[in-house]
Amino acid sequence: MRDVRQRLRTPITALALVVAGLLTVSSCSGGGPALPGASSGPDASTAPPVPAPTIKISPVKGAAKVRPDKPVVVTAAGGALEDVNLTSGGKPVEGEFNADRTRWKSSGPLKPASEYSITARAAGEGGPATVTGGFTTLTPARQLRIADVTPNLKGETVGIGMPIMVTFDQEVKDKKSVEAALTVTSDKPATGAWRWMSDRLVIYRPAKYWAAHQKVKLTANLQGVRGASDMYGVRNYTATMKIGAAWISTVSTRAHTMVVRKDGKVVKRMAISAGKATTREYTTTNGVHLTMERGNPVTMISPGKKEGDPGYYKEIVNHAVRISSSGEYVHSAPWSVGSQGRANVSHGCVNARPDQAKWFYDNFHRGDIVKVTGTNRQLEWNNGWGFWQMSFKQWRKGSALPKSTQTVTG
Repeated sequence: MRDVRQRLRTPITALALVVAGLLTVSSCSGGGPALPGASSGPDASTAPPVPAPTIKISPVKGAAKVRPDKPVVVTAAGGALEDVNLTSGGKPVEGEFNADRTRWKSSGPLKPASEYSITARAAGEGGPATVTGGFTTLTPARQLRIADVTPNLKGETVGIGMPIMVTFDQEVKDKKSVEAALTVTSDKPATGAWRWMSDRLVIYRPAKYWAAHQKVKLTANLQGVRGASDMYGVRNYTATMKIGAAWISTVSTRAHTMVVRKDGKVVKRMAISAGKATTREYTTTNGVHLTMERGNPVTMISPGKKEGDPGYYKEIVNHAVRISSSGEYVHSAPWSVGSQGRANVSHGCVNARPDQAKWFYDNFHRGDIVKVTGTNRQLEWNNGWGFWQMSFKQWRKGSALPKSTQTVTG
């Protein structure tokens, strides 16, 4: 009996050791589910905090000789921009945010030779952030200014064909940037385009004659605009012209008449004498002219000839209104009253009776239309203000911008 008990005691002890070993292994594995309220690990209560947003400003703080035509850009990471305040001399600079307000960019060029300060604020999960900065724009070696705008006489009323002519004091090389800074607006909608005549002269004309009785405004936001290497605009300009009635005069060199219409109504019929057409020089040019200037009197001298040469003349005429650069006028000619309405005997001008020439002189505006018909010599588009001789499709090819057509509205 004693032997049996001894044999049974040994397996029970071994089983207990195995179970104890399994329990020991299980308790150290860490693979079991955690008890409620138990810690999941030693780092659970020490997770790193979410950082505040990061704000970057370009140009960087303290930058000098910053190009005024380059935008100021502010970006935020880890949050959204709440406010950006860019100023110079106490005046704010406008800008725009992107859709999620992680980026802000200034609108338009800056002022040359100026100090700017900037403050940007952002907010995010990690709290608010504020960054300040400042920089100085470069002083241009050359300053681009407008030397003249035609028309720009105070209180002047102009005709429906009047172009806007802008002359710069420096040669413009970056025509795209400068042209983009020129805006034309009008009370009555129209379409027009700029055309560069030279590095200093750019001209705007509408596709069709201006609508009568309205105002047209030129705005030239040139401040900070790059015109060439080391050359920037330093100020902005505005000019306004008043479009008067639609004065259109039609000259028939064959019928020897000039019919003047105001807003479509005939207000004057004039007997005239045009160029005698014995030479090209003495042939009145055909096409759409614009009235340019007037004089009383005007001394007219035969071009390219000196006293004693065949065909030389020097005459003083009254009430003369210029319609081209090649010497054509509508003017008084008392010496040819007998030919007016009957024959063409002039050196190329449109001659009229003294009283009718004075009436025309007193009533014309710069930019009124004088349309000549009946001759075989065409007015060149760049002879005086003969710009209406060129189709608008061709005209806008002289623009520096890819899409040169501009819609002008009030």
